[in-house]
Amino acid sequence: MDPENIGKAYDQITHLWEREDFNRKNGIEQHKRALTFVENRNKALDVGCGCSGRFIDLLQAEGFTPEGVDISQEMVRLAKIRHPHIVFHHQNICEWTIPGKYDFITAWDSIWHIPLDQQESILTKLVVSLNVGGVFIFSFGGTEEPGAHRDSCMGPEVYYSSLGTSGFLQLLVSLGCLCRHLEYDQYPELHTYLVVQKL
Repeated sequence: MDPENIGKAYDQITHLWEREDFNRKNGIEQHKRALTFVENRNKALDVGCGCSGRFIDLLQAEGFTPEGVDISQEMVRLAKIRHPHIVFHHQNICEWTIPGKYDFITAWDSIWHIPLDQQESILTKLVVSLNVGGVFIFSFGGTEEPGAHRDSCMGPEVYYSSLGTSGFLQLLVSLGCLCRHLEYDQYPELHTYLVVQKL
């Protein structure tokens, strides 16, 4: 599935993140764990930021100047309403030239929508965009092997891909990163997250 279609799909379901019963704690403890490894707290980037703003709030509270990027035009519109003084980019991460360097990058429940054949190049792009000592946290499908599938559990059909746990670890080590934390945080489901630091 083309990433542009992912953006259009998410345009249709922004209400899921605006409901009163939306769990704004989702991913927060995992991010707090990742933040313990950060050496400097200047710029941060939230990839696939969505509209909830919960990671933007956390990063601001932790002393960062955060930015967000999302392929969904509606998500970005709503994010700007919630945080009018934050820079948000309406961009396809697969094509976007990232405009700077960051001490912290998060891609929570987002880059798993990238086509499988672009996962390696996008992970490389994000690591290149980290300052030395910078920390990257992202969630993925903790499969044994690389693969992709489609799912319509949220409404519109969306695409998911994963290099697999070993695939992501091998790639990130080859890019000069140290694994700081790996967890299947919803076991026995395959939702997994990884925290790495650029050496």
